[in-house]
Amino acid sequence: MEDRPVIYLYTDGAASGNPGPGGWGVVLKCGSLRKEMSGGFALTTNNRMELLAVIKGLEAVKWDNAVVEVYSDSSYVVKAITEGWLDNWLATDFKKKKNKDLWLRFLPLYRRHRVGFHWLKGHAGHPENERCDRMAVEAYSRPGLPEDEGYNKEEKLSEIPWTEENSQ
Repeated sequence: MEDRPVIYLYTDGAASGNPGPGGWGVVLKCGSLRKEMSGGFALTTNNRMELLAVIKGLEAVKWDNAVVEVYSDSSYVVKAITEGWLDNWLATDFKKKKNKDLWLRFLPLYRRHRVGFHWLKGHAGHPENERCDRMAVEAYSRPGLPEDEGYNKEEKLSEIPWTEENSQ
């Protein structure tokens, strides 16, 4: 196996209102290479955009078993991995937890690589984090944003006045 350089993945998500229009931003750095990506939705949440930024960044990594160091200002995302929250959510099939669709999309990407997570204080002057924040805000400010189907499906399910257990 050849030695490949570490990939540094900087991410941020933002929503104007929570829920509201939301966006995500990603900066990938590998050696002298740099890639920036962003996107947004008409109605979503900040946590969904924080997690989607990590997903989009990992999806952009082209080789298997890459060493990826993720830097995020999202305690939700970082602690889900570093403190074992995601393992607990998986064990209970995400009972009463949101964003199951995104976490299930995240898992194969996470398992495909050697990923480390690092929390950054947001809006503290870190150049890549600040860039990701600007891209996320710009993304949700664009006209004609698509729907976040996962968020919309979650909200429709939460409007049902009964649960599976008592609907028999």
